Amino acid sequence: MDQPGKITKNSSGELIVPDHVIIPFIEGDGIGPDIWRATKAVIDGAVNIAYPGERKIFWHELFVGEKGFKKDGQWLSDEALGEIKDHMVAIKGPLTTPVGEGIRSLNVTIRQKLDLFACIRPVKYVDSVPSPMKNPQKIDMVIFRENTEDVYAGIEWASGSPGAEKVSAFLRDVMGADLPENSGIGIKPISPGNTKRLVAKAIEHAIENEYPSVTLMHKGNIMKFTEGAFRNWGYEVAIEKFRDKIITEEELYDNYDGSPPEGKIVIKDRIADMMFQQVLLRPEEFSVIATPNLNGDYISDALAAQVGGLGMAPGANISNECGVFEATHGTAPKYAGLDKVNPSSLILSGAMMLDHIGWNVAAELIRSSLQATVKSGTVTYDLARQIPGAKEINCSAFGNEIVRHMK
Repeated sequence: MDQPGKITKNSSGELIVPDHVIIPFIEGDGIGPDIWRATKAVIDGAVNIAYPGERKIFWHELFVGEKGFKKDGQWLSDEALGEIKDHMVAIKGPLTTPVGEGIRSLNVTIRQKLDLFACIRPVKYVDSVPSPMKNPQKIDMVIFRENTEDVYAGIEWASGSPGAEKVSAFLRDVMGADLPENSGIGIKPISPGNTKRLVAKAIEHAIENEYPSVTLMHKGNIMKFTEGAFRNWGYEVAIEKFRDKIITEEELYDNYDGSPPEGKIVIKDRIADMMFQQVLLRPEEFSVIATPNLNGDYISDALAAQVGGLGMAPGANISNECGVFEATHGTAPKYAGLDKVNPSSLILSGAMMLDHIGWNVAAELIRSSLQATVKSGTVTYDLARQIPGAKEINCSAFGNEIVRHMK
């Protein structure tokens, strides 16, 4: 057997993936161990069935979160970050973040430390999953959320702190701003460079996967120099880098009477509050959505609810150098160790990871077998309580059922 090796890149920036590849994983906190066990079984099963005797993943654990803190007193070590960067691909379960106090979000820190600037969240309906929508099958969207700036940059000062007082004094006395007394202060940076690389990656994804449009989601009517600038820079990079592949929505109606010419992707924009209404009323009009950080957080969770909730929503954080694939939900500590919760989010993120490294047959096997498992009505409690006549099984059994459908 070939010795297991790391993923590398060639001079063109394409991934070189050995048939026996080492991939780091972070088990996660709370329900992380439960959903990781099910996910590992599914990914290993798919690879074995898709490429019998040819390909294999050698899993390399990184101790992050509660496990890392117990091991060496570090929630997120430089060594773990270095391992992710060195191996170029990793997968992780949910990580603990106290609300309003204590350690900063480990998820956000991983994204910023590794410059994982694009949070990619596909949202597509899995048949038979309970949904509040009449026609959830119309939903087929991919959100590209900018990961490194906006209010998630974490530049803020608490009410009454010396920092907040100093910034408030500057805003009042130098910039002429009218602020309430004792305001907490947060800074919202949005830059042309970070915006353009995010929107360019969204357009590239639309081109590669033959999506009809890319929508820039923003609140530029109010925040003109941040979110309004995001919109403007998005159009700029579309024209600068993809002129032969795209048309703007204005050009669509001015020059083509609303009917896109073959092979062209429409670049359009929508104000955020309007967007939330339109993805409910006219979801078929949207495919790839590019958005600043906070908007992306909101819209991805809202869309996930339309197809059955975060338990069915995969996600990835990508840079030009590496990618981390993750469960999009939290740690759900009250269910920790009960082998109860739905592992589909992490499983589908694993399928995204396999697509990313070019093992597409195994990825599709996971998606089709998960679909067949749900359709059979043999599901975890969250789905069983909503599907008449369903048989409730635990988390690990659900993973085993997916593998059984592969065979």
